[in-house]
Amino acid sequence: MPRLALYTFGVLKAPLADPAPLTHEFYDLGGAVYRKISRHPGYLAHAEAAAGDRGSLFEADWGAWGEFAVPAWYAKGRTAQTTALAATLSLWTGPRPAFDAIYTGLHREALSRRHDWFERTGHPNYVFWWVPDAMTPTWQDGVSRLEHLRDHAAAPHAFTFHHPFTLEGTPGDRVR
Repeated sequence: MPRLALYTFGVLKAPLADPAPLTHEFYDLGGAVYRKISRHPGYLAHAEAAAGDRGSLFEADWGAWGEFAVPAWYAKGRTAQTTALAATLSLWTGPRPAFDAIYTGLHREALSRRHDWFERTGHPNYVFWWVPDAMTPTWQDGVSRLEHLRDHAAAPHAFTFHHPFTLEGTPGDRVR
Protein backbone atom coordinates (compact mmCIF):
# COMPACT_ATOMS: atom_id res chain seq x y z
CA MET A 1 0.00 0.00 0.00
CA PRO A 2 1.42 3.42 -0.94
CA ARG A 3 2.38 5.79 1.84
CA LEU A 4 2.51 9.53 2.15
CA ALA A 5 5.92 11.18 2.47
CA LEU A 6 6.26 14.52 4.24
CA TYR A 7 9.30 16.77 4.02
CA THR A 8 9.49 19.89 6.18
CA PHE A 9 12.12 22.60 6.08
CA GLY A 10 12.69 25.83 7.95
CA VAL A 11 15.56 28.28 8.36
CA LEU A 12 16.30 29.00 12.00
CA LYS A 13 17.15 32.48 13.26
CA ALA A 14 20.22 31.10 15.05
CA PRO A 15 22.42 28.02 14.59
CA LEU A 16 21.45 24.89 16.50
CA ALA A 17 24.74 25.20 18.41
CA ASP A 18 23.86 28.72 19.63
CA PRO A 19 23.88 28.79 23.45
CA ALA A 20 20.90 31.19 23.62
CA PRO A 21 17.89 30.00 25.66
CA LEU A 22 15.51 30.15 22.68
CA THR A 23 17.73 27.83 20.66
CA HIS A 24 17.92 25.32 23.50
CA GLU A 25 14.18 25.59 24.03
CA PHE A 26 13.51 24.81 20.36
CA TYR A 27 15.91 21.87 20.34
CA ASP A 28 14.60 20.41 23.61
CA LEU A 29 10.97 20.81 22.56
CA GLY A 30 11.78 19.15 19.22
CA GLY A 31 12.75 15.94 20.99
CA ALA A 32 9.49 15.86 22.92
CA VAL A 33 7.50 16.60 19.76
CA TYR A 34 9.17 13.71 17.88
CA ARG A 35 8.44 11.30 20.72
CA LYS A 36 4.79 12.35 20.78
CA ILE A 37 4.32 12.25 17.00
CA SER A 38 5.99 8.85 16.72
CA ARG A 39 3.11 7.40 18.76
CA HIS A 40 0.39 9.08 16.70
CA PRO A 41 -1.99 6.84 14.71
CA GLY A 42 -1.02 6.90 11.04
CA TYR A 43 2.64 7.70 11.67
CA LEU A 44 4.95 5.11 10.10
CA ALA A 45 8.58 6.31 10.30
CA HIS A 46 10.96 9.25 10.03
CA ALA A 47 14.52 9.78 8.91
CA GLU A 48 16.98 9.39 11.74
CA ALA A 49 20.71 9.78 11.58
CA ALA A 50 22.68 6.76 12.72
CA ALA A 51 24.66 8.83 15.23
CA GLY A 52 22.04 11.55 15.86
CA ASP A 53 24.57 14.27 16.70
CA ARG A 54 23.11 17.74 17.17
CA GLY A 55 23.98 20.00 14.24
CA SER A 56 25.76 17.34 12.16
CA LEU A 57 22.96 16.90 9.64
CA PHE A 58 25.20 17.19 6.58
CA GLU A 59 27.81 14.70 7.79
CA ALA A 60 25.42 12.17 9.30
CA ASP A 61 24.71 8.69 7.97
CA TRP A 62 20.99 8.66 7.13
CA GLY A 63 20.92 5.09 5.79
CA ALA A 64 18.13 4.42 3.30
CA TRP A 65 16.93 8.04 3.61
CA GLY A 66 19.97 9.11 1.59
CA GLU A 67 22.42 11.96 1.88
CA PHE A 68 21.10 15.01 3.69
CA ALA A 69 20.05 17.78 1.29
CA VAL A 70 18.51 21.24 1.57
CA PRO A 71 16.69 23.58 -0.82
CA ALA A 72 18.73 25.94 -2.96
CA TRP A 73 17.48 28.94 -0.98
CA TYR A 74 19.22 27.78 2.23
CA ALA A 75 22.31 29.99 2.49
CA LYS A 76 23.43 29.51 6.08
CA GLY A 77 26.05 27.18 7.52
CA ARG A 78 26.61 23.49 6.98
CA THR A 79 28.83 22.62 9.95
CA ALA A 80 27.81 21.55 13.44
CA GLN A 81 28.55 25.08 14.67
CA THR A 82 26.79 27.00 11.87
CA THR A 83 23.81 24.89 10.75
CA ALA A 84 20.66 26.97 11.22
CA LEU A 85 17.85 24.81 9.91
CA ALA A 86 15.26 22.29 10.94
CA ALA A 87 14.19 19.59 8.50
CA THR A 88 12.15 16.42 8.81
CA LEU A 89 11.34 13.56 6.48
CA SER A 90 8.59 11.18 7.53
CA LEU A 91 6.09 8.60 6.30
CA TRP A 92 2.36 8.53 7.04
CA THR A 93 -0.65 6.42 6.11
CA GLY A 94 -2.39 9.49 4.69
CA PRO A 95 -2.95 13.23 4.98
CA ARG A 96 -5.57 13.14 7.76
CA PRO A 97 -3.33 11.39 10.34
CA ALA A 98 -0.45 13.74 9.46
CA PHE A 99 -2.71 16.78 9.82
CA ASP A 100 -4.04 15.58 13.17
CA ALA A 101 -0.53 14.98 14.51
CA ILE A 102 0.78 18.33 13.30
CA TYR A 103 -2.12 20.55 14.32
CA THR A 104 -2.92 19.13 17.74
CA GLY A 105 -1.14 18.74 21.05
CA LEU A 106 2.50 19.52 21.62
CA HIS A 107 3.32 20.11 17.94
CA ARG A 108 0.54 22.67 17.66
CA GLU A 109 1.99 24.45 20.70
CA ALA A 110 5.38 24.49 19.01
CA LEU A 111 3.85 25.84 15.78
CA SER A 112 2.42 28.76 17.71
CA ARG A 113 6.02 29.69 18.61
CA ARG A 114 7.54 29.17 15.13
CA HIS A 115 8.17 32.89 14.56
CA ASP A 116 10.34 32.95 17.69
CA TRP A 117 12.67 30.40 16.11
CA PHE A 118 12.28 30.52 12.33
CA GLU A 119 12.94 33.16 9.70
CA ARG A 120 10.08 34.10 7.41
CA THR A 121 11.55 33.10 4.06
CA GLY A 122 8.53 33.35 1.79
CA HIS A 123 9.16 29.77 0.63
CA PRO A 124 6.92 26.78 1.33
CA ASN A 125 7.94 24.91 4.47
CA TYR A 126 6.48 21.49 3.75
CA VAL A 127 5.48 19.19 0.92
CA PHE A 128 3.72 15.83 0.54
CA TRP A 129 3.95 13.12 -2.12
CA TRP A 130 2.87 9.51 -2.42
CA VAL A 131 5.52 6.76 -2.40
CA PRO A 132 5.21 3.05 -3.18
CA ASP A 133 5.23 0.73 -0.18
CA ALA A 134 8.70 -0.70 -0.84
CA MET A 135 10.33 2.71 -1.37
CA THR A 136 12.04 4.90 1.22
CA PRO A 137 11.94 8.57 0.26
CA THR A 138 15.24 10.42 0.37
CA TRP A 139 16.19 13.88 1.54
CA GLN A 140 16.85 14.80 -2.09
CA ASP A 141 13.32 13.66 -3.02
CA GLY A 142 11.95 16.03 -0.40
CA VAL A 143 14.09 18.94 -1.56
CA SER A 144 13.21 18.49 -5.24
CA ARG A 145 9.51 18.28 -4.45
CA LEU A 146 9.58 21.32 -2.16
CA GLU A 147 11.37 23.30 -4.85
CA HIS A 148 8.83 22.03 -7.42
CA LEU A 149 6.00 23.19 -5.16
CA ARG A 150 7.61 26.62 -4.88
CA ASP A 151 8.17 26.93 -8.62
CA HIS A 152 4.98 25.33 -10.00
CA ALA A 153 2.34 25.19 -7.23
CA ALA A 154 0.64 22.02 -5.99
CA ALA A 155 0.50 19.02 -8.32
CA PRO A 156 0.29 15.22 -7.86
CA HIS A 157 4.11 15.30 -7.66
CA ALA A 158 4.21 17.77 -4.74
CA PHE A 159 1.25 18.98 -2.71
CA THR A 160 -0.01 20.44 0.57
CA PHE A 161 -2.89 20.07 3.01
CA HIS A 162 -4.67 22.93 1.23
CA HIS A 163 -4.18 21.43 -2.24
CA PRO A 164 -3.91 17.64 -1.82
CA PHE A 165 -3.89 14.97 -4.48
CA THR A 166 -5.07 11.38 -4.33
CA LEU A 167 -3.00 8.32 -5.13
CA GLU A 168 -4.50 8.41 -8.61
CA GLY A 169 -3.26 11.97 -9.14
CA THR A 170 -6.62 13.70 -8.98
CA PRO A 171 -7.24 16.69 -6.71
CA GLY A 172 -8.39 15.67 -3.26
CA ASP A 173 -10.38 17.40 -0.55
CA ARG A 174 -8.63 20.09 1.45
CA VAL A 175 -7.49 18.70 4.79
CA ARG A 176 -8.49 20.79 7.80
